[in-house]
Amino acid sequence: MVIVDTALERREKEGQPIRVGIVGAGYMGRAVALQLLKPAVGMRLAAIYNRTACKAEHTLHEGGLSNVRKIASVDQLDEAVSRGEVSIVEDPLLLCGARNIDVVIDATSDMECGARVVLSALEHRKHVVLFNACLDATVGPILKTYADRNGVVITYTDGDEPGVATNLFRFVKTIGYRPLAAGNLKGLLDPYRTPATQKAFAERVKQSPEMITSFADGTKLSMQCTILANSTGLGVAKRGMYGPKCSHVKDCAGLFPKEKLLNGGFVDFLLGAEPHTGAFVIGYSENRIDKEYMNFFKMGDGPFYVFYTPYHLPQVQVLTTIARAAVFHDPTTSPIGKPVCDVLTVAKRDLKAAEKLDGIGGFTCYGVIENADVAQKESILPMGLSDGCRLKRDVSKDQPLTYSDVELPPGRLCDKLRAEQNRHFNALECAQRSS
Repeated sequence: MVIVDTALERREKEGQPIRVGIVGAGYMGRAVALQLLKPAVGMRLAAIYNRTACKAEHTLHEGGLSNVRKIASVDQLDEAVSRGEVSIVEDPLLLCGARNIDVVIDATSDMECGARVVLSALEHRKHVVLFNACLDATVGPILKTYADRNGVVITYTDGDEPGVATNLFRFVKTIGYRPLAAGNLKGLLDPYRTPATQKAFAERVKQSPEMITSFADGTKLSMQCTILANSTGLGVAKRGMYGPKCSHVKDCAGLFPKEKLLNGGFVDFLLGAEPHTGAFVIGYSENRIDKEYMNFFKMGDGPFYVFYTPYHLPQVQVLTTIARAAVFHDPTTSPIGKPVCDVLTVAKRDLKAAEKLDGIGGFTCYGVIENADVAQKESILPMGLSDGCRLKRDVSKDQPLTYSDVELPPGRLCDKLRAEQNRHFNALECAQRSS
């Protein structure tokens, strides 16, 4: 976005860069930190936190820094940032309380840590950028109400598929076409993959087996499409989505039921479609002049037109998200109101009473997208809250788990936020009905 790079250049010249704190130095946190340390025009890495501080320290050393200080108080952090130093913090909440930090990035995949940090950041009036798809898909709408209340932005990142697709969705609307479908390109989908089956590949690409499993078994896909649904208002046409096989994304318009597309539209995905990365949106126009020009420019005969971005680069494109949030208060993605979709917890194998669920990318369950009103009506356990739950009874393979099937771990903030989200939007809906 040209307007973003101009604004960043101005901040660079004025010596007022956007100051960023990162929670998490794993696969994505490390990549973002190194991108900011180049340094990025108009923004700077201020501090980083990781549960194992040596990993954060290694990341900063990779970025060319040495003798990095560990910070134990907000005052120390503010002083370090004012001197242009990059620090390691011993507590992630220091990033939230520091006066000299503008944006906090949650680059973890941890529900409870993410919930605690993000809520604190919003309450301290920090903009928040999420790489934590689980948190956004599970309690994003209620966190958005906290952001609104405090006059700041919470957003998932551009560069990951929900951000790429939402940008396309907004573009299609802006040019006067009606967006009817939006989603991901997916290479593999097997809900029964586990960390054991994915271990070798995970080692090759230097990620955790659990994260790679969440990609392969469809859980991450469901969470990403839920974020997209909550940001666009598009639901799903069926539980789990259609996911048709497709040789190239440009050919996908004829693969979805036209009556479903025209009846409100939906989020979905394509399996095996070139260019094998990025995101797509199907736009609609019956205008005769549109048809003439779109045909000339190789977009087809209409009235369904496929728009796509052939890449997604989260570690690079997050810079645009940071700038849009901090300078223009414009989120890349943002829930537009009550939850539109949710991610169900489904048994990956026959499960026995007293077993403890091992969460996303594990051996026990996989996630499946569904419309939120259906999930709530059936009282299905959100996949984002499944980790650590203990089964009260046996559950068969491929059966969705309900709240009545499990005991929740005590005292979790993420459960409180989810309950608050349900109450908040149910109360709003009741008020709207009675008015």
